[in-house]
Amino acid sequence: MTQTLTEAEIKKSTKQDLFESPDFYGIDDLLTEEHILIRNSVRDFVKKEISPIIEDCAERNIFPEYLVPEFGKLGLLGPTVSTDYNPNGGLDYISYGLMMQEIERGDSGMRSTVSVQGSLVMFPIYTFGSEEQKKKYLPKLASGEYLGCFGLTEPNHGSNPSGMESRLEDKGDHYVLNGAKMWITNSPKADIAVVWAKNDEGRILGVIVERGMEGFSAPTIHDKWSLRASVTGELVFNDVKIPKENVLPGVSGLKGPLNCLDSARYGISWGAIGVAMDCYDTARRYALERKQFGKPIAGFQLIQKKLAEMLTEITKAQLISWRLGVLKNEGKATTAQISLAKRNNIEIAMNTAREARQILGGMGITQEYSIMRHMMNLESVVTYEGTHDIHLLILGHEITGIQAFR
Repeated sequence: MTQTLTEAEIKKSTKQDLFESPDFYGIDDLLTEEHILIRNSVRDFVKKEISPIIEDCAERNIFPEYLVPEFGKLGLLGPTVSTDYNPNGGLDYISYGLMMQEIERGDSGMRSTVSVQGSLVMFPIYTFGSEEQKKKYLPKLASGEYLGCFGLTEPNHGSNPSGMESRLEDKGDHYVLNGAKMWITNSPKADIAVVWAKNDEGRILGVIVERGMEGFSAPTIHDKWSLRASVTGELVFNDVKIPKENVLPGVSGLKGPLNCLDSARYGISWGAIGVAMDCYDTARRYALERKQFGKPIAGFQLIQKKLAEMLTEITKAQLISWRLGVLKNEGKATTAQISLAKRNNIEIAMNTAREARQILGGMGITQEYSIMRHMMNLESVVTYEGTHDIHLLILGHEITGIQAFR
C-alpha cells in the first residue's frame, strides 16, 4: 500500500550522492549558461532532497508528497507554460528536458510525478483551455498547491485509446461522465484530473474533473514492484456531473491527448538519459574501487568494454535529445521523431542498468546502490506513454506510409 508520510517519518540515508555526469562529446558547449544553471540547480536539489530518502521510499512504497510544493518552488512544474500563469515558467524545451534528466536520475517515480503535472495536466489546460480555466488552475498547479493527473488509458484500452469506453452524455447545461481509467500516476492524491471521453457523437473531448465531485473516486493500485516512490491509481466515474465550463474548448478528437503524450514522451527521452548516466557513474566508481586478482576490476578488458559501450550509447542519447529539443523549440519536432527518442533512450537506459548491475555483482541487487531500483522503474517507463513496440510501429508508419495498427 502506497503511504504518504511526512519528511520526518522517512528514513534518510547518510551516504553522500557523488554523481558526476559524463559529457564525452562536450554537450555542455551546446547549452546556454541558463541551461547549465537550471540543470545544476536541479542536480543539487536531487542530491540534497531526493537521493537521501529515495531508497526508503521505494522499499516501503512511500510517496513523498511533501516534495510536490518543493518541485513548484524550483520551477519544475510546467516550466514551458507562460509566465502569465506560472511565475517560474517561460522556459524552453531544452531546459525542460534537462530538468527531467536530473529528476529521473534521482528516480523515475519522481520524474513521473513532475512530468504528469507539467506535460499531461498543465500542457492541455494551457494549450486547449479557456482563459478562465488557465487562471483558475495553472497557478495552483505550478506552485504544487494542486496535484493533477491525466486520464486516458482504460482497463480495456491501452495502446488503442481511440477505443475508449468512457462517455460524456450531454444533459443541456452540463455533462454526465461515466467510465473508468487505469494506471494513472498521481490519481489517488490528485486535486484535478484531465480526462478524455467520448461525447454523444463519439467525438473525444477533454474535461477537468475535480476531487470531491459526486460519483468520482480514485482508488490506489497496490502491490507495485515498479515506481514504488510514486502513487498510481484508477479513476472511476459514476454519473459524475461535469459543468460545461470544465470542458477544454480548444480541441476535440484524439489529437488532444496525443499532443499531450508527445510532450510527455519528449521529457521521458531526457529522463532515460539521467537513469543511464546514474547507472554508468555507479558502475565506473565501483569498478575503480573493487579489487579482484590483485587489481581494480576496472583494469580488466571485459569491464572496460562494458563501460565503453555504456558511454557510447549515453553520448548518442544525449545528442538525440539535444537535437530533438532544438526541433521542439522551433516547433518542428514530429511525433515520429519523439517516438524514436523515447524508444531509443529507454532501451539504452535498460541495457546500461543491466550491464552496470553485472559489474557490481551481488552488490548490484542491494539497496546500497540505485541500480536495481532503476531497473524495476524502467520496466514501467518502457511501457507507459506508448509501449516499446508501439513506438516501433509509429516509426514504421512514418517510414512506409502504411498504418500497421489496423
